[in-house]
Amino acid sequence: MDIAIKKNMSISFSDTVNLTGGLQQVRNMLRVDATQYPTVRVVNSYNNWLDTVTGYAIGADRRFQWDDTNHTKLPIGTTNLVANQSDYSFLTDEQGNAILNLTRIDILDSNGLYRKLDVRDMADNDLAEDTLLTTAGLPTEYDKIADNIIRLTPKPVSSVTAGLKFYFQRTGSYFTVADTTKSPGVPPLLHRGFIIASVYDALLAGIGSANLQAVSVEMEKERIKMETYFRNRNTDEIPVLTTPAINSI
Repeated sequence: MDIAIKKNMSISFSDTVNLTGGLQQVRNMLRVDATQYPTVRVVNSYNNWLDTVTGYAIGADRRFQWDDTNHTKLPIGTTNLVANQSDYSFLTDEQGNAILNLTRIDILDSNGLYRKLDVRDMADNDLAEDTLLTTAGLPTEYDKIADNIIRLTPKPVSSVTAGLKFYFQRTGSYFTVADTTKSPGVPPLLHRGFIIASVYDALLAGIGSANLQAVSVEMEKERIKMETYFRNRNTDEIPVLTTPAINSI
């Protein structure tokens, strides 16, 4: 059987007609069939590599709020403001994706408009936290106690429906064994990394007959490609030169 040549960069998870899907390419490289290497094993490797890409993308540049393009809703949510409650946690979005980091918090004011809250750090306060939380009012700032938990000051004086709007970064859109046409929600030029990572995982588990050393080299190439992409993607922004801090003795 002739194998079709993949002409576009986007690689779907499975393509049983043209044999150009990521699943088919993984098994072809390993020289195994579906019995020797079940789909669920490839799904696990895909999702592990997706976590790697997601973590690097989020950490690479704080000005670019990366999000998996397979998500069907924007990474923005609202929650109710509760009178005299200062602490709020944001663990998952409305679709059940884990929230990894909060990037902004807005509060609904008396005019029905959201305005941005200032960020503070408890380490910079001269007063004890308990002292700051004794007074209730309209919150003006928040402290990030954890990646997805905040503390408002002052504490809210009244309850407000959808009184807080939060912006966040989350886990990627994970694959399942039922996926076929779905492609990784990252730039197409990074799709091959999912295939190589899956082959690498299989070889580490003693499955397949591909050359581990050669695959390790390809794995490193994909890692460098990913890091280079996320490091240089903001071409529409003007670089700002900064000088390193000088510690005086």
